[in-house]
Amino acid sequence: MVRRAATPLRVAWRRSWLYRRFLKGKMPDRILFYPVDTVPKRLEEADSLLKGRFRFAGETVDVKEGSAFDRAAPSARWARALHEFDWLPPLSAAGGEAARTLATNLITQWIKRNGRYGEPSWSADVTASRLLHVFAHGRFVTANSDVMWRSKLFVSLREQSRQLARTFGEAPEGLPRLETAVALVLSGACLNDSAKRLETGLTHLEAEIAVQILPDGGHVSRSPETLLQAYRLIVMAIDSLHATDLPVGIQSAHDRMAPMLRFFRHGDGSLALFNGGSECNARMVEALLARDEVRGQPFSHAPHSGYQRIATGKNLVVLDCGIPPAGAFSANAHAGCLAFEFSAAGQRIVVNCGAESAASISWADALRATAAHSTVTLADTSMAAVLQPGLARELIGARLLGGPTKVDSIREETPQGWRMDGAHDGYLKRFGIKHERSLSLSPRGNVLSGLDRLVPTHDRAQRRPVAFAARFHIHPDVRVSPNQGGGFILKLPNGEGWRFRSSGDATIEDSVYLGTGSVRHSEQFVISGIVKQTPAEIGWTFERMNGT
Repeated sequence: MVRRAATPLRVAWRRSWLYRRFLKGKMPDRILFYPVDTVPKRLEEADSLLKGRFRFAGETVDVKEGSAFDRAAPSARWARALHEFDWLPPLSAAGGEAARTLATNLITQWIKRNGRYGEPSWSADVTASRLLHVFAHGRFVTANSDVMWRSKLFVSLREQSRQLARTFGEAPEGLPRLETAVALVLSGACLNDSAKRLETGLTHLEAEIAVQILPDGGHVSRSPETLLQAYRLIVMAIDSLHATDLPVGIQSAHDRMAPMLRFFRHGDGSLALFNGGSECNARMVEALLARDEVRGQPFSHAPHSGYQRIATGKNLVVLDCGIPPAGAFSANAHAGCLAFEFSAAGQRIVVNCGAESAASISWADALRATAAHSTVTLADTSMAAVLQPGLARELIGARLLGGPTKVDSIREETPQGWRMDGAHDGYLKRFGIKHERSLSLSPRGNVLSGLDRLVPTHDRAQRRPVAFAARFHIHPDVRVSPNQGGGFILKLPNGEGWRFRSSGDATIEDSVYLGTGSVRHSEQFVISGIVKQTPAEIGWTFERMNGT
């Protein structure tokens, strides 16, 4: 609140003649190194930009005349994307004189209107994203450019880089701060004006890695997508240091993160959906993992990240068995403890609903609730709540409140295959009930069996019956139909047939899937019941038809 109140004074001071003297110094004359950025570049985005349609964060602004920087932003996210130069990668991928001219004009317009400090255009995280785009795609506009124009660009890059070094600590915690550290590293490695800034960036990057990258290689947010983005940034930093000694902490993080990305990777090449992550682009995942010379293979258990994994042949099960991340790292976390995803032969079968995207902002809080995950919900209540809209949420973000404080998990090999057992106390305080889940995958991966137990632990004499619902969200590409002998038949796009059976009566209900950014209609199996004074058990099985 203090920082927000001081914004006018801070902006005025940083725009002043005296403050800007601190941003002067040796001027770089070229970009020494252009790091490879694996972010997907869609040519349709470039085509839209060339037609004057600026589409960011699910909003579109048509600019037929004048500058996009002069138009009223439809949302804060749209404005940030514009100032972060999100338009530069697709224009660079498209190539051609028309795209080069548009990119050059947009950079010129930005420098003219934002030559001095302002917010959000000069906020630390926005500046970091902009610099990364310029360093990765700058060759597209600097090659054979006008000398005077290039001089103005490098004056601006010098001032932005120096400003970023001064305001690094203002970047939001989590991935934005890691990105800011990488941008500092790149500004020192790609520009020939300050070796000290490279050292400062490396110091900050090692510190952020120590905070954000867990010993098992996961990200502290517990999000597979955030892990992917963090790995992308660290790879870019490592690329820029090819001629220098790589700090041990950075190399160690890289070598731990690659196997963890493989841990979350389904057979289709994309990532599992947990804690705010989407599938992500399979080609991007493959391109990044191709940079891993160690080729480290994933573990079966990631104790620090809080996940278990069973892979048999082409079939995969991933189970969430961790507590929610703390503080600011929970801003995108989900209340999905003991939720799982299951895929066979590269086809996702059981999934979680996904996460908010630019096209589905209104779904954000609902997708974080327990009911949007393939786990058990009590009394139609999420095991953790999202901080409601208001002043607190504006100040500290949409953090996850409550949730499990203790999650137990073990795994063992049995004659029937590997088994994972987990239990959490997310509903213990409110309902006095503990959820236990056991998953077993047969040696050939043709049978996935599970058992959910809801165990009352408080004074049963005063207990009221509590309704429960075990949910299994089915991927929208899977076709579901009732089976005459009971249960349901699932037909996969590759022609495989699977059968779902349960000890309780299961029904089919509507669901949604947002793993790829768009809202897709899907279905879910729901097994409902009542927990009274004794434990309730729900047994269920996914079995490949004609499988053993």
